[in-house]
Amino acid sequence: MANRNYSRREFVKQNSMALGAAVALGMTPTFMANCATDTGTPAILGGQKLRTKEWPGWPMWNPATDEEQVLKVLRSGVWSRAKVVTEFENKWAETIGAKRCLSVVNGTNALIAALVQLGIGGGDEVLVSTYTFIASPAAILQTGAIPVFVDTDPETFQMDPAKIEAKITSRTRAILPVHICGLPADMIKIMAIAKKHNLLVVEDACQAWLAEIDHKKVGTFGNAGCFSFQNSKNIPMGEGGAIVSDDEAFMDRCYSYHNYGNPYGTMVGEVGSGTLIPGTKLRLTEYQAAIGLAQLKRLEEQTSKRFDNAEYLKSQIKKIPGILPYKFNQKVTRASFHLFPFRYKKEEFKGLTRAGFIKALQAEGIPASSGYTPLNKMAFLENVLKTKNYQLMYPPEMLDYKKYMENNQCPLNDQLCDEAVWFGQNMLLSEKSDMDDIATAIERIYKNAEKIKNL
Repeated sequence: MANRNYSRREFVKQNSMALGAAVALGMTPTFMANCATDTGTPAILGGQKLRTKEWPGWPMWNPATDEEQVLKVLRSGVWSRAKVVTEFENKWAETIGAKRCLSVVNGTNALIAALVQLGIGGGDEVLVSTYTFIASPAAILQTGAIPVFVDTDPETFQMDPAKIEAKITSRTRAILPVHICGLPADMIKIMAIAKKHNLLVVEDACQAWLAEIDHKKVGTFGNAGCFSFQNSKNIPMGEGGAIVSDDEAFMDRCYSYHNYGNPYGTMVGEVGSGTLIPGTKLRLTEYQAAIGLAQLKRLEEQTSKRFDNAEYLKSQIKKIPGILPYKFNQKVTRASFHLFPFRYKKEEFKGLTRAGFIKALQAEGIPASSGYTPLNKMAFLENVLKTKNYQLMYPPEMLDYKKYMENNQCPLNDQLCDEAVWFGQNMLLSEKSDMDDIATAIERIYKNAEKIKNL
């Protein structure tokens, strides 16, 4: 073709003949849609690297538009919590669709404060997602309660509502679902179960800013929703977190708790009586809030772009045997995609291990990781049951680690942890052609899996 100038009619004729021949020979159309030409030799086998273009950096910062308010705060000398923090809280509450927001030092402490001020403590059990970051069960343990792990639906990567009721006991006080990867958990079913059993619900939305179920933001379904603004997150301010809720009295308690337990709002006592409740110091700084306000201006546009690119990428790679992208729970209208997750079935890749698959992706210039390992099998759980406080708060039969492990087996989550692969949120801020690079890289590895496995 390089030595001949084809007319449009000749081009269509030649390609129609080629497609007809492929169908006649029984060739699968799996790859015809997104890669009509040879994908080439994988870089890991000595071929040319598919991608040398840089992915978008993170966090993003535009000095021309972002620095004015930060510099104003720094020069003012008012650095501890004041008007800028309040401004951020008001805007975040408005953005999420909640009556109130309280900012704190990080998402983990947002979870702790919410649980404590809902009355969760020693002697209680809290049901929690198993496929999540350590912060979720750690927050439960900080209250003195015991985490009870609910198995995962591997298709959605979320807590499986069908597994919840079997975990409820007389000690169960709350459910802590995690909208992991920025994909919404099934809050419709979870809230119905919570209502049936009179349980509290705290949403861990630390990876799910602006994600929606039926156009309602996650974090606003339960008694409280908690968010994180850590540096890797979709709205970064270095460190930071927030609690949102429509419950005014609860939010007043949280405010009091985050400021040493001093009086606030409805949390008032006699004049001069001092601190009212046991509290701690979780106040956000003014300059962190200023960074957050700058990031918030572009969050909507970035969230929409991540969602669009994720859905496009999903449409391309789901055609490849052995690649099983996420599925949404019912009525999800948007996910925030802090991570793009899919399952990798090595049997469809000639037995190429997940580690080998990821290494081959990385060789093509496609960053990827293997995600979480099973939290319910980590040593911290055995060690916390041996601590003095837990020995005092619980009967011996509840501190039997072997029995605890038997009651907290999550086999589907174990399988998911062996199969999951992630792409980072910054990759989804590229263009659709960059998503094609990811799909082509996976396809290239699929077609050469046997050779890569034997490397």
